[in-house]
Amino acid sequence: MRLVTESVRVTGRGAPYPPAPGAEQYPALDLANSAVALPGGQHIDLLGTPAAAQDWLVQHGLAPADADLRETCARRLRSLREQIRALLAARVGALPVPADALAAVNDALTRAPAASLLHWSPDRGLYRAAAHPTTQIVEHALAALAADAAGLLTGPDADRLTACGSAPCNRYLLRHGRRHWCSTRCGDRARAARAYARRTGRTEDD
Repeated sequence: MRLVTESVRVTGRGAPYPPAPGAEQYPALDLANSAVALPGGQHIDLLGTPAAAQDWLVQHGLAPADADLRETCARRLRSLREQIRALLAARVGALPVPADALAAVNDALTRAPAASLLHWSPDRGLYRAAAHPTTQIVEHALAALAADAAGLLTGPDADRLTACGSAPCNRYLLRHGRRHWCSTRCGDRARAARAYARRTGRTEDD
């Protein structure tokens, strides 16, 4: 698999697909879909660099534009993405939930600082501020995404969760009617694959 790491806006011109159905409603679903498998063995990671991860958080209202995320923070966001994907896969496949994924999401839910700390300096007097501002931003973002994932997985939309039915796409979506495609492009590709199979008696992989 060839990895293509791009710093692109999630819904911008460089993104390979528009947001999947439900992803604009649930940021956690959009997070899960931020690592995209493409035809030809390519793979685009929309969180592949600190700048890309920061851009994603800014676009979702989870970080200020001057957050200055570092690789450690971006790595934590990518890690939560994989754990949420594991929970989505278990829900869609009616499989037991992986214990490590459950623990990771619960950990993110409980790590956000409840309040800024109280400080004092001769020039400012008493004031409140985060001890580590960037870290606190990430903690709050991870907690918000974990809470959103928990709400999706346990709420009324959980039964609409499904995986895109067009290989090799690895995105998840909320099903509308019988639609199982995350985008028009994936739907066209799936229909073309079925037509090819009927015409030749073979599949694309034969």
